[in-house]
Amino acid sequence: MAVTLINPAGLPEIDVYHHVAVATGTKSIHLAGQVDWSGDPDFAKQVENAYVNVHTALKAANASFKDLVHVRVYAVDWTQDLMPELLKGIENAMTRTGETAKPPATLIGVAALDIPEHLVEVEATAVI
Repeated sequence: MAVTLINPAGLPEIDVYHHVAVATGTKSIHLAGQVDWSGDPDFAKQVENAYVNVHTALKAANASFKDLVHVRVYAVDWTQDLMPELLKGIENAMTRTGETAKPPATLIGVAALDIPEHLVEVEATAVI
């Protein structure tokens, strides 16, 4: 594995991601933002499908979630009230894909994405 995930002493331990990813591989993979194309208006379902699409894209590059060094999540009209739905969507995606890695992540609230139906977009970088 080319990526080691670390939670340094002195930083809070977060359930859904690690603070640091140390990559030692030589091939970097940059994924375009992935969205849900099913048309489902449910936020958690869109999160799940976007993460499953990340999994699909990684597999095409011979990589997995264990190779991720960073994930960026863009959420439309983000409020703290959406956090349980975000976590539910991520958990469901991990169940569907069999993945368990929790790479460093950034959550960014945005006004809009490419089309009004898209509520979340997940962008990722991996190293193998």
